[in-house]
Amino acid sequence: LKKAGTVGAVAVAIGAGLLKPGTVFAAAWNKAAFVANNLADAMKESGYTGGTESKDIMLKVPEIAENGAVVPVEATSNIPGTTSMAIFVDKNPTVLIADFEFSNGAEPYASTRIKMQGTSQVRVAVKAGGKIYPALQLDFPPKTNMTHPEINLSWVSLF
Repeated sequence: LKKAGTVGAVAVAIGAGLLKPGTVFAAAWNKAAFVANNLADAMKESGYTGGTESKDIMLKVPEIAENGAVVPVEATSNIPGTTSMAIFVDKNPTVLIADFEFSNGAEPYASTRIKMQGTSQVRVAVKAGGKIYPALQLDFPPKTNMTHPEINLSWVSLF
């Protein structure tokens, strides 16, 4: 009975022009960012350029993925005031894979499965406190005396 009342209230609000059906339950889609086919354009269009690198961003991806259609990715930001986090795959036709928004103190954590075209870097960038914290750029393979073992940029190899 509660569900019927909620559906009825939403229908009345739509009918009265108070709600637009296409935007009621989803945030605006940033088409330019998601159709960008290179990293620089994707980061620019999604608003993740510039900023300061941070060791408080963690990215967990497998070193080797057996199936590029289903690659598990977990990202966490320990930066206070995190409002959004984006995942980028450098060599994918569509570089921006996901852009998550967090509100009202939600834990800035995302776990998803992504599709990868081939071996590539996977990056994460964060917006927090009005600042940008992009992924740390590293060479691959990593140098033996890496100064940042808690990297927030990873390579995934597909075979």
